[in-house]
Amino acid sequence: MKLELPGHRVDLSAPCVMGILNVTPDSFSDGGRHVDLDAALAAARRMLDDGATIIDVGGESTRPGADPVDEAEELARVIPVIERLVGETGCVISIDTMKPAVMRAACRAGAAMINDVNALRADGALEAAASGGAAVCLMHMQGTPRTMQQAPAYGDVVADVRRFLAQRLRDCVDAGIPVDRLLIDPGFGFGKTLEHNLALLARLADFRTMGRPLLVGMSRKGMLGQLTGRAVDERLAAGVAAATVAVLHGANIIRTHDVAATVDAVRVASAILTSAQGRPATS
Repeated sequence: MKLELPGHRVDLSAPCVMGILNVTPDSFSDGGRHVDLDAALAAARRMLDDGATIIDVGGESTRPGADPVDEAEELARVIPVIERLVGETGCVISIDTMKPAVMRAACRAGAAMINDVNALRADGALEAAASGGAAVCLMHMQGTPRTMQQAPAYGDVVADVRRFLAQRLRDCVDAGIPVDRLLIDPGFGFGKTLEHNLALLARLADFRTMGRPLLVGMSRKGMLGQLTGRAVDERLAAGVAAATVAVLHGANIIRTHDVAATVDAVRVASAILTSAQGRPATS
């Protein structure tokens, strides 16, 4: 499976890693570390050196309870970073945003993917994504970042999330976005309890039947803290374990803060899958 992006082709025959670059003062894990342009660029280069295939640039925190950021501020945070990274590294850039204006500006600046936790439900988002030419990752979220952890409830979480994503795929195609530009993300931690998250992970293979690349992000999230009792900056081992399970259950892209360790884990899990299929593992 290959993902065709503007100016890039990402080979997903083996899973790959997306590095998280939050240029925000208030993200739950790394808020404030990369608000300076030079610091952001240095962090992105380290992730690329560590094996990241995609850099996901975000200018608005989506942590539980987060307040929205106005459009002008988000643009000021992300566009200089995208322009410099594209110009200096030529790497694949994803823009993590819910705002149509930011999607459009980021694509003009060189972003090849839109990663939207709101699955293009904002007014004008479908049109912005269709016109921008970028790939789009559609994520499931119950509620909004401010409200999503206020007693989330489902009938069958896997069936409900799958149904939502299937409808959003149809809506995107109807809006003129080619299906081969679309990815899906079940949205771990976005309007889910620990039990919901574990059910999604255990049945992740159910999403592979939808025929689109599957992106998974559990890095440093609250579910890992609930399971281990560890603080945000002590969840590396748990995140690596979760990434490994996700790959073994069919994830194509792992989104993470901890690129080097996750790249190693993904390579091991991928080799296991390759061996199980009777093919020689690649080095």
